[in-house]
Amino acid sequence: MDVHLAVASKRDARRYSGAEVPDTVRTAILDAGRLAGSARNRQPCRFVVVEGEAVPAVADAVYAAGNVMSAGFVVVLVVSPGGGLVDFDAGRTAQNMMLAAWAEGVTSCPNGIADRDALARALGIEAPERAVIVLTFGSPERPRDPARRDVARWSAGAARLPLDALVRHVGSADR
Repeated sequence: MDVHLAVASKRDARRYSGAEVPDTVRTAILDAGRLAGSARNRQPCRFVVVEGEAVPAVADAVYAAGNVMSAGFVVVLVVSPGGGLVDFDAGRTAQNMMLAAWAEGVTSCPNGIADRDALARALGIEAPERAVIVLTFGSPERPRDPARRDVARWSAGAARLPLDALVRHVGSADR
């Protein structure tokens, strides 16, 4: 899928079909996270793949348990200390993973952590490491076709502020 189309058409999904995400797609998602850039190449993110009996405990630790329970693949991003940009690096990693999934037709959603201590206990995370986000992935409940619109139509239909409300130019009299 074209990267611009992937960015424009990607929407978070909070319900999944229940089908497993194929191993080849899981690997592609994890590798996309591995390839994300990081400040000073510290690579502070680690990935905890949540399976089997661990799923309910992780579901209980996020704000929307159903997202985790219906997902075909769950990954918790864990960061180690390393400066003020580790959360930014985790965001880059998460976005890489979600876009890689979407390129394979797999939808995703970042899930906020409601109980960090319970999540850490369930996954065996010990300080100074900490979980920053729970990513859920799965086949969509209903088929989605990003190519049904071009990038401009996806962008125009997005519930986002217009560019002129977000962009400010400085240092050039020509703008």
